Amino acid sequence: MRMLRIALKSLKARWISLLGAFLALALGVAMTAVMLLGLAAALGTPGGPGGEELVSLVAALGTAGGVSAFVSAFVVASTFSYAVAQRRRELGLLRLAGATPAQVRRTVLAEALLLGAVASAAGCALGRLGAPVLLRRLAGVGMAPPGFALGPTGWPLFTAFWTGLLVALCGVAVAARRAGRVGPLDALRTADLDAGVLTVGRLVTGLGLLLTAAVLTAAALATDPVDLLHRKTYTTQPMWLISACGLLSPLFAPPLVRALGRLAPARFTGYAGRLVRANAAAALRRTGAVAAPVLVSVALTGSLAGALDTVSAARSAEARARTAADLVVVPADGGAPDATADALRAVPGVTLSPTGPTRLSLVEPDGVVVRSEARVADPAGLAALARLPLLAGSPADLDDGSLVLPAEWGHTTIGEPVPVVRADGSRATLRVAAVLRDGLGDNGLYVTAANAPGARTDRIEVRLDHLADAERVRAAEQVRTAARASGATVFGREDWLAATAPAKARTAWLRTVLVLGLALVYTGIALANTILTATADRRRELALLRLAGAGRAQVVRLVTAESVLVVAVGAVLGCAVTAVQLGTMHGAAALLGTPSPWVLPWRPVGLVAAGAVLLAALCAAPATAWALRSRPVTAAAR
Repeated sequence: MRMLRIALKSLKARWISLLGAFLALALGVAMTAVMLLGLAAALGTPGGPGGEELVSLVAALGTAGGVSAFVSAFVVASTFSYAVAQRRRELGLLRLAGATPAQVRRTVLAEALLLGAVASAAGCALGRLGAPVLLRRLAGVGMAPPGFALGPTGWPLFTAFWTGLLVALCGVAVAARRAGRVGPLDALRTADLDAGVLTVGRLVTGLGLLLTAAVLTAAALATDPVDLLHRKTYTTQPMWLISACGLLSPLFAPPLVRALGRLAPARFTGYAGRLVRANAAAALRRTGAVAAPVLVSVALTGSLAGALDTVSAARSAEARARTAADLVVVPADGGAPDATADALRAVPGVTLSPTGPTRLSLVEPDGVVVRSEARVADPAGLAALARLPLLAGSPADLDDGSLVLPAEWGHTTIGEPVPVVRADGSRATLRVAAVLRDGLGDNGLYVTAANAPGARTDRIEVRLDHLADAERVRAAEQVRTAARASGATVFGREDWLAATAPAKARTAWLRTVLVLGLALVYTGIALANTILTATADRRRELALLRLAGAGRAQVVRLVTAESVLVVAVGAVLGCAVTAVQLGTMHGAAALLGTPSPWVLPWRPVGLVAAGAVLLAALCAAPATAWALRSRPVTAAAR
């Protein structure tokens, strides 16, 4: 009980220093609560999440919730650790007054419990107020059905509250153990040099996370490269590297500080520059706390935006490699696609491959029926124009009693029977004619018209066969004339590939914005809070600089330059995570036979990094000026 009273008095006395930790946790809980409330609303929509639109929304909100929880936990742990480290002298006084290490640990944990409970409650209230705004925005951009409204609020707020409290306690647990090791003589220390930041446990954990990331990536490249190009994988994979970089920041920060410090303007290359670099390299806990939000924001932005561009480029390369068509004819709605195909067959020197969408359900061994998109195709045309990534068999062997399917369905033996349910509900057992390697795009099921009742041709791929240039031009014109006569539209190959990509790209970008939007806002606020509170705690240090002869403006410039330098360190580490993540994705695409050009997300990464630098400068300068408001002699005596 005595330690609880001490904890309450400590919170009251040091509320300014703990404000950053409080806001970081409250906003993290609010961000998680908003995503969970949105998820609950999607799950509670009449009819359930069975529609394709709601399934996509549930997946996006679930991913956004996971990213929000990770970002908040990462930032809160760093902020709480720094807040405890700032209190070394205070904890030393407790030890000097007779407190045992266990009592000091209990005091720190009690403070985290009290602060975490209040911050989590405040975060839940903010999340409850912000969730309706998010739901309206989702409906406004077409990601949610009209009238999408808030559903049950019980379990989302309950989960967010206890998650926040758990994050607070876990974030301070290691710091509390370290606080228990503070000796009585630490109360007499005046230097802010951080010693023993990179402990053996921290080093082993960080290297273990790096090794885990490497093993997971190597295993995926060796067994299932396409998995690295799936959204759930490229969203979660960078988290291993971000966590490792956060733990190993005391190892990476000093050399990065020295390297980046030499790139400073001329006015910071002399004594001022050495002082900036020395401060950043000596105060490693402060450096880590400021760099953490920048690291996570740059790394997630670069990884997700770069992954989106990489997957889009790989899909375009895959689609281009999968077809040998020179022209694509799209029959008119309500027209007669069979008549259009017959008219095109009359053009000499062309080969056709008419295909259309249908639904085909596969029956698993346990009786579960799994629906899938399929295409009805002509076997001869499919074999001639589709460059399918075959693992076994041939599409030319497709007939009314067989199907072509990807390896992911588990039927990889030619001639193996596969029970299916057709679009009209009738059942049949088809044998495997060909097996396709898993891919990113259209490596789906193929059947003949006999197994696709009601299917309608939605495109006809046309190849101009071995014709001279003049004959190719004439044949292409004849194809266009025959197609227009039936109301069909004719696309060139590149025009067709470009026309089929935009809608998917817009949806993917909206999902990325949903996942990243709140996380970036949160990390920005967390960065501002950390800089403001860290600068406020440096009043004595800054006063000593004034007494040593530095002017007020010089001190403001020094602290601002130091903050910008530390932000640059976080940005460099974030870029390193991005480079590793995109490198593995390009390796996976190359193994799949669809190598794509490097698409580096310079613009989003540059905007986030520049925003972090600007925010650091805007926060550090006024915070330093405020810390210098007292007379130097008075501040130095505290």
